[in-house]
Amino acid sequence: MQKPAINLMVKAARSAGNVLLRHMHKLDALNVVEKDRMDFASEVDELAEKEIIKEFRRATPDYAILGEEGGLLSPKSGTARSTWVIDPLDGTSNYLRGIPHFCVSIALVENGEPVHGVIFDPLRNELFTASRGSGATLNDKRIRVADRKDLDGAMVLTGFPPRERKRASAQLKSLDTLFTEIQDIRISGSAALDLAYVACGRADAYFEAGIKPWDIAAGALMVREAGGKVSDFRDRSTGPMDSRGINPRPLIAGNLKVAGLLQQRILNTGYAATFD
Repeated sequence: MQKPAINLMVKAARSAGNVLLRHMHKLDALNVVEKDRMDFASEVDELAEKEIIKEFRRATPDYAILGEEGGLLSPKSGTARSTWVIDPLDGTSNYLRGIPHFCVSIALVENGEPVHGVIFDPLRNELFTASRGSGATLNDKRIRVADRKDLDGAMVLTGFPPRERKRASAQLKSLDTLFTEIQDIRISGSAALDLAYVACGRADAYFEAGIKPWDIAAGALMVREAGGKVSDFRDRSTGPMDSRGINPRPLIAGNLKVAGLLQQRILNTGYAATFD
């Protein structure tokens, strides 16, 4: 039986997903703003986020809400131990170009740690859920990370966020080294779906820098609950995943062995040192 928080999150995620689907046929007419260089948002992001906030404000007025588009909304009581962390459209660039790979990502974070997470891909009708201590599921079926023992033949996911272009040469150097061992690299354009795919074993590992809580809070919980490991590039905690951890951060996810080997390659190539 789903936990009440998950039921609420699923309802909100499906409502937001319906917004995304309704507007897909009129992408050319959408209002689009450039939040930062090569970092875009559209009116659909805002509409989807409003749908989620409406559900949460009604059901949990004493929780804070941290959204990618709306920032931090304080609870009606003034203080909150729990925060909803929302990305209403993870993969905006894909969405705006008509590339069918994007999702809604929602996490409930308590004292900086995600305790429940939902990632919903409305096009494929794939619903990933996780609760701390209760495992992770895809469409109600339990999922586990892949059991690969080393990097040989691994599928690794990554991304090149606009805010991290100054370190792109270091990242490319790490990829050049990885290509001598792994099968392939994929750059999908959605950090949340990348983490969900690691959690269900479709990919063996994921690493990226310049990501924020709304990108990873739900997905990081999913990987952990699916038996995997999540850390920064130096095997440390990823830090709080609420408004206290708003600065961009690096992250590695995978099963214990593959994540550890990937971290070593990132260290050895000097990519990790660019964040010191």
